[in-house]
Amino acid sequence: MSNTEDTGTETENKNNKEWKLIEKMIMSLGQEQTRSRRWGIFFKLLTFTYLFFAIYMFMPKEVHAPVTSSAHTALVDIKGVIADGEEANADLVVSGLKNAFEARASKSILLRINSPGGSPVQSAYIFDEVRRLRGLYPEKKLYAVITDIGASGAYYIAASADEIYANESSLVGSIGVIMGGGFGFEKALKKLGVERRLITSGEHKSVMDPFLPVDEFEEKHVKNMLHGVHQQFINSVKLGRGDRLKDNPELFSGLFWNGVDAKELGLVDGFGSPGYVAREIIGYEEIVDYTVRPNPFEIFLGRVGAEVTQSLGALFGEYGTVMR
Repeated sequence: MSNTEDTGTETENKNNKEWKLIEKMIMSLGQEQTRSRRWGIFFKLLTFTYLFFAIYMFMPKEVHAPVTSSAHTALVDIKGVIADGEEANADLVVSGLKNAFEARASKSILLRINSPGGSPVQSAYIFDEVRRLRGLYPEKKLYAVITDIGASGAYYIAASADEIYANESSLVGSIGVIMGGGFGFEKALKKLGVERRLITSGEHKSVMDPFLPVDEFEEKHVKNMLHGVHQQFINSVKLGRGDRLKDNPELFSGLFWNGVDAKELGLVDGFGSPGYVAREIIGYEEIVDYTVRPNPFEIFLGRVGAEVTQSLGALFGEYGTVMR
């Protein structure tokens, strides 16, 4: 009996030692993986820091207007979607226009447009600033040149120019306002037996919710709002183009046209490239670019910012795990 108990005790002690050894190995493996991840994150952050520093050292710290004493045509680009945070945002465009008008050697301003439009607010801001600058510098004309496309908000801006030029195949117009209403899923939810649970404070706070049926009052309200924005757009185009616009019921319907038809409708004044307008219309062939563009360093920061944030979170998360 004693021998049996001794044997059982020895077996139990042996098993305990084996489990402790296994547990120790697992803990050691876990700690090693934690250390590996931690160092991996550390070196990734170190690489990002090095890249930031290297780019920063070779980037200009301030954006200056071009400096030239010879008479020239000043160029400002509007390219891509017109929206806050994009390259064609109102602040950058207006800064470029201001520099171009203020430059003593600039004789006229060339607004080169290649944009499908965008924010009506940003477009209106640029339109108003162009009108203001033209009033301050009446001796300098502003010519808009539409290349591939100048539609919606982009045409809104073009209408502020003294004259508008395009290519025969350019897309011009789209004088209208649109608001994406999403999709209606209420019938699909009903078929699937899914209950929509939404808590709001305010009778119409859930307006345009895709999981609720369209409310006639809310739909009418949104349409009235869009109609108001559309009317501002129309008024600005009429202010800029005046009697050159033809009396056509489709002009402000949201349709767009090629350059030839746009000229017939009075939306553009003639055909020509930026170089042609500078040389033949303005009379100063030399073009100096006054476009203010986003700092590439800032763009780079924006693109990797999310990844750096995730890495930092992971790094501190790992330390937290270890500490616990």
